[in-house]
Formats: sequence, C-alpha cells, structure tokens
Amino acid sequence: MALPSDSLNEDFTGLKDLRPGLPAAWYYDQKQYELELARIWYRNWIYVARSSEVQAPRAYMTFDLGEQKILLLRDDAGQLRAFHNTCRHRGSALCPSGQGTLRSSTLVCPYHAWVYSLRGELLRTSSKSIPSGFELKNFGLYKINVSEWRGFIFIALAEDPPPPAQILAQTFSPLERWPLEDLAVAHVMTKTIDCNWKVFWENFNECLHCPGVHPRLSQLVPIFGRALLRERDDPNWRAHAEDQNPKFKGGLRAGAVTWSRDGNLTGTVFRGLSEQDRKTGQLYATSLPSAFIVGHIDYVRAVRVRPLGPEKTELRVEYLFAPEAMRDPRFDLSNVVDFADLVMTEDAEICEVNQRGLRALPHGGGVLMPEEYRVHSLQEWIRAQLAHA
Repeated sequence: MALPSDSLNEDFTGLKDLRPGLPAAWYYDQKQYELELARIWYRNWIYVARSSEVQAPRAYMTFDLGEQKILLLRDDAGQLRAFHNTCRHRGSALCPSGQGTLRSSTLVCPYHAWVYSLRGELLRTSSKSIPSGFELKNFGLYKINVSEWRGFIFIALAEDPPPPAQILAQTFSPLERWPLEDLAVAHVMTKTIDCNWKVFWENFNECLHCPGVHPRLSQLVPIFGRALLRERDDPNWRAHAEDQNPKFKGGLRAGAVTWSRDGNLTGTVFRGLSEQDRKTGQLYATSLPSAFIVGHIDYVRAVRVRPLGPEKTELRVEYLFAPEAMRDPRFDLSNVVDFADLVMTEDAEICEVNQRGLRALPHGGGVLMPEEYRVHSLQEWIRAQLAHA
C-alpha cells in the first residue's frame, strides 16, 4: 500500500545537486524581455482584476499588458467582454485609459467615429460611401479570450488557450473551501518595483531571505525564521518529526490565528474551512505568470504581478474580506494591512537589491542551493515556455 504524503519515509524536498540559475542577461536584456512577453505573457491566462471592477452593464476598464492595450467591458446584458483597444479603421484607441461607464450602448472611435456594438460588431462608419469589397461584418473589434472565475477576471491573448474553467479550478484548488466569489475588496496596494518580473517570482519561491529580510514575519511564522518554507526542506527533519513546535512543523506561532500585526482576527473566520486550514495560517495558490492568492482564515490576499519593462514590475495587492465583516464597527483593517504591506515592501526592496547586482561583467548567472527547489521548478517552467516557439 502506498505511504501517505506525510509519511516519515518521504524524502528531503531540497535539491540534491548543484543547479545553474537562468542567464543573468535574461533579467535585463530588452530582446529577452520581448521574447518572454510573446511566449509567456501573451500565451497564458493572465489575472486582471476582480469582477467588481467592471460590475454593472456598460462599465469598462482598460489594461496594458506589455505593448498590448486591452479593453474590458460589460455589455447591456451583463456579459463580460474583452477586446484589443484598437479601432479597425486605422488603429486608434477606442477608450481612454482607466475605467468608467459608457454613455450609450455603442463604442464610438474618437478619431473618425466608427461605431461598434458592445459585442464588438462594427455598426457603421463615418464615410459617405462604402468601397467595393468592404463589409461591416468583417471589421468587428479584435476579440480577446476572457473568463470570470469565482469573482476574478482572467484574459488570454492566445487564439486558442487552454480551457479556463479547467485550468483555473485546478490551479486554485487549494482554496476551494474559501468563499472567494463572495468577498469584497477592502484595500488595494500598488507598488512599482525596479526589478525584472522573474526576480520577484524567484524571491516568492524561497525563504532563505526570510530571517534577514522579514524579521516580523519570521516571528509570526517561526519556520520562516529558520530560512525554510516547509518541514521537509530541512535535511534533518526526521530529528524533529515528533515535535509539534511551529518552527519545525510550519504554521503560525502559538497564540496567533492569522497574518496580522498582532496575530489576531480582523474579519470573521470563514465557514467551511477544515481544521487543517485553520492551523496552517496561510495557504497559497499560484497562477503563473501573473498572480498568487493567499487564503487566511478571515481574509484573502490576491497579488497581481505585471511586467512593465525588462527591469520594472508592478505589484497590485488586493485585500478581500466578507462584506459583513467590513460593516462591523470594530473592523480594523490596519491590523492586517500594516503587517502585510510591510512584508510586501520588504520583498520589493530586496528584489531591487537583487536586480542592481545582475549586470556585473563576469556574472553569467547564479546557482541554486538546496532550499531553492521551488525556484528551480519556476526556472524550468520558464525554460519550457520559451522553448515552445
């Protein structure tokens, strides 16, 4: 009979031999950045925003991904649609940057007044006559694949991306017991980091930096203070196999129940969570290359990662709570935000330090240590994506 995943016979999780990192130039070279846009960011499902950002009919928002200008809107029937923000006449942008509400049931190009339905159909042009061979039905807006999943909006620029429901349900299955679709955005933090997007993701996937960079987080999650993510990241984990101390097993320090300034609840505990969910303290689900969602027992953090250039990345952190918790007069958002924003700011600053050292002439690339097995998996995923022409 197969042993359970937590059997004491399960091996050490770390890397057992030396692995090279990605070439250093991949973190700052413009041509490499453009290749990654084409083969990674323009092919995968990308997180954009919560559904509440474009909730009502005729609501719209724009979103830039690399060089692509994207328009999301609700038609009059409430159907979410996504298009390239480009008129089919001579390429003018249709909607100004930002978000708002359309005045009518049509999109009118501000340049030459071509008129489109909110379903993307070209209804009429402004010309006095129509040239031979021109048919309105052939000049609708360029459509983009869009999917709403449990209150989150994803887009895919590829013509035939993998089925979104299947991909997203599998990706975020660790959070299936969290009421994601019922939550409201209580706070948003946006930060621009002077580093390549891969630098951020690599930092996210290891905790060797945690004791020095995150002292308060390391107190809340004691195993992080040992520069480890999980119990079996320690090659000597069996020596502490019977010890339930969080510094060996993971989870929050004694007396803490969630990620917050004092370890106490800010929202109400979500119904339906398992006992293990409550003990874990934080549960991560990642959708490369653009997002990760963290489930805590009283709130959820959704983090969007967006490349702005070879050495610039945007982070957008959304704090999601149950609406009834937010209506409670005792609701203290700062208890969560002050702590979590501190952790994200520390990550941002150390990522910038990492980026500043990458251009040394003799530095062709780094190496990975045993605890960086998730960084290795990330880098292998990137290599595989780039190899697919």
